[in-house]
Amino acid sequence: MNSTMRRRALTASAASAVVLLASSCGLESLVSAGADAIQEAQPTGSGLVTGVSGQVSAADAGELGTILVNGEQETLYRFDNDTADPSASNCAGDCAAAWPPVLAENASAVDIPDPSLLGEVTRADGTKQLTIAGWPMYLFAKDEGPGDVKGQGVNGVWWAVTGEGGRAGQSEAPQQPEASQPATGAVSAAQDSALGAIVKDAENRTLYRFDDDTAWPMVSNCDGECTETWKPAKPADAASVQGIAPELISTLVRADGTEQLAIDCWPVYWFTKDTEADPISGHGVGGTWWAITPDGTRANNGQPLS
Repeated sequence: MNSTMRRRALTASAASAVVLLASSCGLESLVSAGADAIQEAQPTGSGLVTGVSGQVSAADAGELGTILVNGEQETLYRFDNDTADPSASNCAGDCAAAWPPVLAENASAVDIPDPSLLGEVTRADGTKQLTIAGWPMYLFAKDEGPGDVKGQGVNGVWWAVTGEGGRAGQSEAPQQPEASQPATGAVSAAQDSALGAIVKDAENRTLYRFDDDTAWPMVSNCDGECTETWKPAKPADAASVQGIAPELISTLVRADGTEQLAIDCWPVYWFTKDTEADPISGHGVGGTWWAITPDGTRANNGQPLS
């Protein structure tokens, strides 16, 4: 890993400990410590770690087809929460630490379908970010070099970009939320005959907590392939939850900028392998995943079902 990528990786790691709603989860002192860690991970005298552009060109990414890369042959990404018309970046703070914005300075096009699609947008801090067909461009801190596309599909909102500014490997129809993803503000306490009091979402799915996460500070350590099986639950409106003390409801801002429900500061997930016949199959998986109770503890006292 070169020094630039190492700095990005360190930045993303430090940023994962910095979350919103700090005071509700006892993080007031730890947030500033996390910010110091991010600063130390950056080059002396710099602000936000940013990606270089240079000669933007096309590259073969196998099953993804042709994608765009920067002058160092690193994959360029777009973010569904941004807009292209007008161009606007909605990735800042912790998000931009994990997804460094690509600077527009000295950008040029080489061997792409329409060089006129290159443009720029002014970010809130005044820096100029490269755009393709209006979409702001980013790198991914976990990519380690040319050919890496580890950011593809992260949380269903990050995509390698095609020469036309589209999502690599995806339909260009407007992106819709996953049909199985719960709506914001719909969680409630439920009584399970085997586990006792647990929490479910609007689609009656059991919600879980992960022992490898932490509540103090509030950090999710489930990302990448982990989130393909354990989906981060959508944030909830504390005023609308049922059977859970409103003060226990909070929101974690994940490293990629998306938001996740937390109960008593524990990040909450649903399990893709649960079925109608076995709606609590995730309880006890790997000795680290547990159905969560309305007060944020492990259901069945953190013991698997016999």
